[in-house]
Amino acid sequence: MSLLPVTLFGDKILRKKTSKVTEVDNKTIELIKNMFSTMHNANGIGLAANQVGADKAIFVVDISALEDYEDSKPMAIINPKIVERSEEKIKMEEGCLSIPEIRAEIERPKEIIITYQDVDLKEHTIKAGDVLARVMQHEYDHLQGILFTDYFTPEDKKKIKPQLEDIKNRKKEIDYPVSDDVSYQLR
Repeated sequence: MSLLPVTLFGDKILRKKTSKVTEVDNKTIELIKNMFSTMHNANGIGLAANQVGADKAIFVVDISALEDYEDSKPMAIINPKIVERSEEKIKMEEGCLSIPEIRAEIERPKEIIITYQDVDLKEHTIKAGDVLARVMQHEYDHLQGILFTDYFTPEDKKKIKPQLEDIKNRKKEIDYPVSDDVSYQLR
């Protein structure tokens, strides 16, 4: 398994809606394994395929490093669709490997029902709550070309603009491999 460079704020692929996966071949399995390695190396708990330059509707999640979630199993989620969101919303701090060092309280539905396919393209439907729901919504947004900073107020966006420019222009020290330019995309 290898570490893949993480795309950063400003990279075009982060704003593109990802393509549906129609076949899971060895290349796709290798991508998923490398996504887990890349995510764990960067101390992340979720990672979308477009965050490593791949135009595929896939994200991986592993919240087992968090207190009270040690028994959680890592998950590879293919072609997800959030089919239901709870009325109840909660605020929780979020961060993003593609937008390092920026964190903020984001309000999202407390629970979701999500359908997805596994690596055998078998359909699943699960109800997720709390942290798992949070991570899944964050990663699902990535697949739609949405970043967590899109939820910021105009004032908060203005405050972080210099930091975002530094990230975009690769002027921030990051301790995991990152893409070297904004046109980066795996074929």
